[in-house]
Amino acid sequence: LYNMKEIEKRHEIRDEIKGYITFSGWQMGEVARRLSDRKSKVALQNLSNKLTNETIRYSEVKKIADILGYEIKWEKK
Repeated sequence: LYNMKEIEKRHEIRDEIKGYITFSGWQMGEVARRLSDRKSKVALQNLSNKLTNETIRYSEVKKIADILGYEIKWEKK
């Protein structure tokens, strides 16, 4: 079982990515369609589950950022 801090962290990550999607004027379904390619189709529910369960790949997050017009930067603390 998960403790509350783990659950809150999951929701934090999910909400951050969903927030960028919404703020950019996109909907989750549109992003899922853009993530799809000839080899595999990304369903809205699948994308939502990946965000909720933290099973989304870094490469998928980078693609989402690209679709939204963002780039992911690493900054030293």
